[in-house]
Amino acid sequence: MKADNEPAPRFGLRSFRAKFVLVVGGAVLFDLLLSGGLALWNVQKLSRDATSEVGEGLTTANQEYIRSYAESTALSVDLLLDRVHGDVKALAGVLQAQIDDPSRQQQVGATLSHEAPGSVKVVYDARGDWAQNLPGAPSVVSVWGYLLGADHTPLPGVQKEIDDSTVIDLVAPTLMASGSSKLQMYYIGPKERPIFRTVPYTNQAQTFDRLYPGHNKSEFWLFFFPGIYGSWQQWARDPASRPVPDDITQTAPYTDAITGKLIVSFFQPLWTRERSGIAGTAGADITLDQLAEVVERVKIAETGFGFLTMSTGNVVAINPSGQAIIGLTSSNDAGTQGVTGLERSLRGSVQPAIASLPLDQNNDGVIQHIMLDNKGERVPYIVVLKRLKPTNLWSSGPIKSETMSVGIVVPEREIYASLFAAQESISRATNRILLFQIGAIIVSLLIVFAAVLGISKRITAGLRALAGAAQRLQTKDYSVRVSIPTRDEVGAAGIAFNRMAEQISFHTENLEQLVDERTRELGDANQEISALNEKLRDENVRLGAELAVARQIQMMVLPKPFELEAIPGLEIAAYMRPADEVGGDYYDVLQNGSRVKIGIGDVTGHGLESGVLMLMVQSVARALQETNERNPHQFLDRLNRAIYKNIERTKTDKHLSLAFLDFEDERVTLSGQHEDVLIVRADGEVERIDTLDLGLPVGLENDISKFIDTRDIPFESGDVIVLHTDGVTEAEDQDKRLFGFERLCQSARKRQGGSAEEIKTGIVEDLMAHIGIQKIHDDITLVIIRHT
Repeated sequence: MKADNEPAPRFGLRSFRAKFVLVVGGAVLFDLLLSGGLALWNVQKLSRDATSEVGEGLTTANQEYIRSYAESTALSVDLLLDRVHGDVKALAGVLQAQIDDPSRQQQVGATLSHEAPGSVKVVYDARGDWAQNLPGAPSVVSVWGYLLGADHTPLPGVQKEIDDSTVIDLVAPTLMASGSSKLQMYYIGPKERPIFRTVPYTNQAQTFDRLYPGHNKSEFWLFFFPGIYGSWQQWARDPASRPVPDDITQTAPYTDAITGKLIVSFFQPLWTRERSGIAGTAGADITLDQLAEVVERVKIAETGFGFLTMSTGNVVAINPSGQAIIGLTSSNDAGTQGVTGLERSLRGSVQPAIASLPLDQNNDGVIQHIMLDNKGERVPYIVVLKRLKPTNLWSSGPIKSETMSVGIVVPEREIYASLFAAQESISRATNRILLFQIGAIIVSLLIVFAAVLGISKRITAGLRALAGAAQRLQTKDYSVRVSIPTRDEVGAAGIAFNRMAEQISFHTENLEQLVDERTRELGDANQEISALNEKLRDENVRLGAELAVARQIQMMVLPKPFELEAIPGLEIAAYMRPADEVGGDYYDVLQNGSRVKIGIGDVTGHGLESGVLMLMVQSVARALQETNERNPHQFLDRLNRAIYKNIERTKTDKHLSLAFLDFEDERVTLSGQHEDVLIVRADGEVERIDTLDLGLPVGLENDISKFIDTRDIPFESGDVIVLHTDGVTEAEDQDKRLFGFERLCQSARKRQGGSAEEIKTGIVEDLMAHIGIQKIHDDITLVIIRHT
């Protein structure tokens, strides 16, 4: 073990030289690391900035490309639909012109009937109970069984509808051959005569029998397109009620009864001459293949694809590979009535990101980044939705506005392939620069460490002398002094050390005298503290005695049990518990002959001042009762004036809420403002009487007569009145929940039928159970009055 007077080592971890090397070397190291770190940070920042700029440029270009692609695809779909709309409007225009000119309609119908009888003559089919023209005509016309007479020929009005609609044979073939490719064009009669004429000719009625059993026994429009005819009738009455300001109505995709293909139908209603009703409709069908062809032509990067969706999320068109990527499942909504629809909804996708895609206006053309599960791998994709022009849509119900959207989906790793390559190149260059910079910092550190080690040896000699002298001082050699000839900071430290040694020597020799003086000072201070503590104990005893006297006086003036038992016709039970030694609650029962006056009040706050004010109120109320003051209004007014003057004299800021019940001749009169009065009737009904408008707090103003009012309360045999202060309803449990007026009502009603004492005891038990171990913060007073 090293002796206490052994000189410090010339070099070691605890030597000044080692510390000097560590501190100076650490400072230089910090400087090199800081400068080198800043250089590295700048290199990395330049790399990040370059990567960011390149990324932003390529990202913007790619996103604009995707948006443009989505917009052009949406325009293509809109153009296809517009061309179909144009063909339907052209057919509807010819038919509407015929309707608006009956004479010309009759001439054209008669001419065509004469020239092409195969278009107007129908043959009855007993098996299907319908009539249809024979093959060979440009169009097929089907007449349902309920439109035939007893001889199985069309009713006169229906036959006229057949004749008038033959104009389609002239117009529809030309429209079918031009414009957009259409599956068929047709005319359907009004609700009263819904003949079905279609170009080209097909086995129309036979196919309907096979796909829709029972259709021939039902009204056509209601069976196949429920809700659509009613919407058109509303349009006829109010054109402004159209969801989209256009007469064209589009259906959701459904299975065509004739071809079995998925189709979309476009209707334009025909109006009566006076435009007050429906005269039929012109229509055209296109296959879903035509819409799908536009969407399936979408080709972005290697595997990007498009889809067409309705606002409900039902996907109208998508290629099979795209359907698999976004996790769609298909189902046909087959039923016994109406057309069969296609259900392939985004909302039912197995990919959560697809199921939650927003389809509203706010996301039109917005780039959305999503993650899709591809064979267990999470793959990032970009999605853009572009809305088409709105249209009127029918889908099993009233016509509503529909806005379809074109969606573009493309993997991020494909669209950003060039960006990732540029970022990788920048990253490799940055790493090379970082390695060169770190090598330069290491070489600099080695050079600096060698220089610091050499310099430290020259400046530590004086410090070693100070360390040796300090060790001798530690062994209580107070005569030690050092001699350091240098005039630098180490020399100044030697001079300071010598002065310190002299002061330590002086204080050591005089230490015993200083300790004795300080001990005497502490003893004197201790005696003074003991005297003050004794005075404080005497004062506490005096104050405790005064509060005990005040509490005793307060409890003495409360009604005694024998006084309450002597009141005829009433059972009265009361409970009072102050929050402090002296409470501020008031209650009293005063009897003067046949009159009984019951008062209850609550002085603001609690403690001695509140208790004294309560005694004042009790004394004044007793005096007024003894003077035979019968008027409740004057009683409360005079009591307030006396209390107000006493409050002014004592210069206190207290006042109280106060109410009185006057009972005489089976009648109760309530006056004064206090807590709500609870009445439990003999039949269990509970009443709550608000006293807010019956007075003003006592002691607040000198004259409260204009605020005082009274209220007569029926009080029959078996009825119970419950009076209380806010200490009852505002009592808190450990969760800060109040006891409340509702719990008070429930507790009183539960014990209805018992004596006043039993009701009081039960309510107090419920109240204390609610409070539990919580501190009671306010005075609690409860008065129970039962009419026997």
